[in-house]
Amino acid sequence: MEADGAPDPAALERELRAAVAADARRERENDAKLRALRQRVPSYQEFRNIVLASHLKPLEKKDKMGMRRNVLWNPCAAHAKATQASDVEIPQELDQLPGTSAEFYRDWRRCLKSGKEKYQFLLELGGKALGRIFQADLGFGLLGEFLTVLAENVCHEDRDAVLQILQSLSGTKRFGLNMDLLSESEKESSRDLFRKLQSFGTAGHPSRLASCEAEREAHLTHTSLQKEAEERIVMELMKCYQVN
Repeated sequence: MEADGAPDPAALERELRAAVAADARRERENDAKLRALRQRVPSYQEFRNIVLASHLKPLEKKDKMGMRRNVLWNPCAAHAKATQASDVEIPQELDQLPGTSAEFYRDWRRCLKSGKEKYQFLLELGGKALGRIFQADLGFGLLGEFLTVLAENVCHEDRDAVLQILQSLSGTKRFGLNMDLLSESEKESSRDLFRKLQSFGTAGHPSRLASCEAEREAHLTHTSLQKEAEERIVMELMKCYQVN
């Protein structure tokens, strides 16, 4: 929004491009799903791989014969190779956090190499931002990747942030369908994640000892209520994520 109240043309153009890219990705993934169903692929893993590779373009005859291969027919793979030599914990390409699902998908696939980088990326965005970004649609395969990354890297200090992320994701559209499409390894990651969250317990760290009996009792009561509320949240999330 400009100072005079008129909309910023550059911002509108960015939003339009992001919306067009998101629509194109959804259409491309839906076409890949239908193609996989027509091919009657024998396993879910093959079905998933076909959808995840839907952005790849096949080589044409002129690319295979009579031409030097100096054209990047798969820019995603080329970018990944270029970034493997760097050990930077937070990629420099991420000069700002994504605001749309298309921007998130781009950064998640191209800029983040390790599970720790992806974990930190999710924490920096936070549950509220993730819920807003994916309120319309959570891309195919992303939920399983999120659960795997969270399970492998979660720690006691991040317990509340991870719970907020899980709550926000459970409120996205077609969450139930995304749960049904999880692979067995991703379901096991989900179970492992909740086992860890339960083992961490409440993350209360009192700053000082109670100076009198009344303060001590008040603190114990507050801690008990906080623990009950957190346990209730965890149990509700376990039902959402189909963890027995």
